Amino acid sequence: MDDSPMLICYDGSEDAQRAIDRAAVLLVGRRAIILDVAPPLTVAESYASIDTVSPPFEEWNLDEAAARAEKGAELARTVGLAAEPRGAVSVPTWQGIVDAADDVGAAVIVMGSRGLAGARELLEGSLSHQVAEHAGRPVLVVPPARA
Repeated sequence: MDDSPMLICYDGSEDAQRAIDRAAVLLVGRRAIILDVAPPLTVAESYASIDTVSPPFEEWNLDEAAARAEKGAELARTVGLAAEPRGAVSVPTWQGIVDAADDVGAAVIVMGSRGLAGARELLEGSLSHQVAEHAGRPVLVVPPARA
């Protein structure tokens, strides 16, 4: 096996935790980079940035993404993965994931899915579909648990 890492997307959700758990079982022995991608500005921050003196929102959001990624890496370590955290900011989110995968030479991108379908998927979009479309590498999408 080559030494390329797996890139696991983590946003603090139950779906992301499930992706970490499945990756630990299915991709044994491969080191992991746990990634959280935040937007440079949230909607509320974009309104606040209209002021003449704007706080460093992008820096704060990067710090929050790095902190979430560290929590994800800690969870990954508890299930036996050699994991390191990585935070990023990007719009669109899929681009940040693909850029990080390219940067680390990821063998695979692992991500959880909310399991949206039909009109809801069309309205809200599917991050996993966008990543798979643009990644140029395998993408393992871990579905939500069955009800």
